[in-house]
Amino acid sequence: MNTQAQPSFASRISIAIGAFFRALSDADYAARLRDIDRAPVSVPVSVPVTAPVSAPAPAPAPVPAPAPIVLRETTPDAALQLLTLLQREARLIDFTQENLAAYSDADIGAAARVVHEGCNKVLREHFSIEPVRSESEGSRIVLEAGFDAATVRLTGNVVGSAPFRGALSHRGWRATSVRLPKLAEAHDASILAPAEVEL
Repeated sequence: MNTQAQPSFASRISIAIGAFFRALSDADYAARLRDIDRAPVSVPVSVPVTAPVSAPAPAPAPVPAPAPIVLRETTPDAALQLLTLLQREARLIDFTQENLAAYSDADIGAAARVVHEGCNKVLREHFSIEPVRSESEGSRIVLEAGFDAATVRLTGNVVGSAPFRGALSHRGWRATSVRLPKLAEAHDASILAPAEVEL
């Protein structure tokens, strides 16, 4: 049974931002994140105890080896372009690279509002995003056998087999379209924000 407390909403924001930037700079970490989302949920199943039989049990059929996971080659240009947009509109890199220890919670909150508004603008202009589930968060739902484990992750005390009944703690998000600007051939996407010199 999972006795660990679930992270708060604010903690999940911090975790998500940290994972986002680490995934941009560390391809191995990004591959592990992707594999976690694709991995089927391990569900322990209790096996009933049966009385011993006199006849020998038939040999189990060989289990076919799982197909190897094929990794797609990706280029960092789209991720770098998105990071550039988030810096331009929300000063996201400036915010995350700043040491916040010297600032009050009120100052950090005011800066977070600017970052939030800018990030929201980038998402609205360049992505169409919709919830994975249509139900309200907190509502009780039933996941029948064969549900898509890529779109729904089971948490908490996962025991037995489907159907699973639980409370929807997060609706999930799905991108239905992406509208990033095209890049010129000579554009250096690694420059997220040019240095500024005031004369």
